[in-house]
Amino acid sequence: MERTRNDWLMKGILLYIFAFTIVFTWGLESRAEQKPSVVILPFFVERIEHPSRGAMVCPLCKGIYRNGEVFPGSQNIMTRLLYGMIEGLNRFKVLPLEKVEEVLSPSVKEQFEKRPLPSAIQIGKGLNVDFILVGYLFCFEERIGSSFGAEKSASVAFDLHLYRLRDEKMVWIAKFDETQRPLSENLFKIGSFFRRKARWLTAEELASVGLDEILKRMPGPKELEE
Repeated sequence: MERTRNDWLMKGILLYIFAFTIVFTWGLESRAEQKPSVVILPFFVERIEHPSRGAMVCPLCKGIYRNGEVFPGSQNIMTRLLYGMIEGLNRFKVLPLEKVEEVLSPSVKEQFEKRPLPSAIQIGKGLNVDFILVGYLFCFEERIGSSFGAEKSASVAFDLHLYRLRDEKMVWIAKFDETQRPLSENLFKIGSFFRRKARWLTAEELASVGLDEILKRMPGPKELEE
């Protein structure tokens, strides 16, 4: 009789430990899944020139960028690269591009061009996310020539703005504006030269390098919430 009672007691303890382990593990997984959500708007192409400098002006941060060509379809390349890299960071729950495009009707895009910041905030809140990431593309010029000898090097300029929607505050901004130069023009940038694979990059490759460099400097979700 005593042995049976002990057996039942041991089974009860084991069952309790098993149940506790399941609940504890589930709690850890749930907390891990509680990432802040972000909507990434497709890149906008800005072509409004600064009246006195002949350069491009960002409508959001008023940053000045040199004037350059933006080849058709470039914004789609930039958007694809950005989505892939943000998802690769594994810091945010990224709203699928398909859902974003559903709300970007021609009238919404027209309104965005007139009032970019209020429109971005409205879009983000309408999609019920924590952050919205807005990018502008100012230059996307393709390399002419090969990776070993270019007649003209690639040139890319863009910026990114991250807004926290609970208080409508811009919590992070980054820019990239570069025309690839040969190592002989600046020996102090030898590290940058080798990060660019020691060859002439295409515009997409240069944009990818630029995005990778600036996203490494993006604060984590905890810092962005403070």
